[in-house]
Amino acid sequence: MARLEELQSAVADIFSARWASRTGQVVPDSEDLRLGNDVVEFDRATILYADLQGSTHMVDSEPWWRSAEIYKTFLHCAASIIRDEGGAITSYDGDRVMGIWIGKRQTTPAAIAGLKVNFAVQNVINPAFRRQYPDTSLEVKQVVGIDTSAIRAARTGVRGGNDIVWVGRAANYAAKLTNLNLEERTWVTEDAFNWLADEAKLGGPMKQLMWKKFRWSQQGDMPIYGSTWCWNIT
Repeated sequence: MARLEELQSAVADIFSARWASRTGQVVPDSEDLRLGNDVVEFDRATILYADLQGSTHMVDSEPWWRSAEIYKTFLHCAASIIRDEGGAITSYDGDRVMGIWIGKRQTTPAAIAGLKVNFAVQNVINPAFRRQYPDTSLEVKQVVGIDTSAIRAARTGVRGGNDIVWVGRAANYAAKLTNLNLEERTWVTEDAFNWLADEAKLGGPMKQLMWKKFRWSQQGDMPIYGSTWCWNIT
């Protein structure tokens, strides 16, 4: 049982303790960090959130087992793609997965992963779902959000039940971008877009720009880019 004095003491310790920080070269595991005020810093990291859209309505309208199958297929595909593109999976949260990339060529593979998730949903998950369940009109949809910024990793929780929290703009903005409900399935901030290599910007035989510029009204009209494109998985 959590006691008031114990909680007060723990909170006071966290607020008053000095932070021990070091520069990170690899994505840490929780065991690499102490539960105290210990942090690993990255000058720049790229965060991707892949989120199922409309999952609340789905669990209200579909049998639980059908919803569970959609969760499992989506998270399996998204996580596999993140790893294949060199990202590290940092957390699963219900109907979403978070991935992180560090290193010089980080934002381009993150964007390619987002476009591949769109391919997987449209060309793998939905066709298989319709074949298995022709009696429903449900269509699986997703949104992927990507941002890049300086970020810090700290261990949070209690002994026996803890995880890493990622503190920085990229984690916050990437998650918020998944709330957008437009035709575009993959979203990147302008900072992330400016780091993209041409292979992640231009697609098709005519090398068309795969991204459309928008103003993010929920975030002070900051410029962002959305894409309806898919990246073929072979």
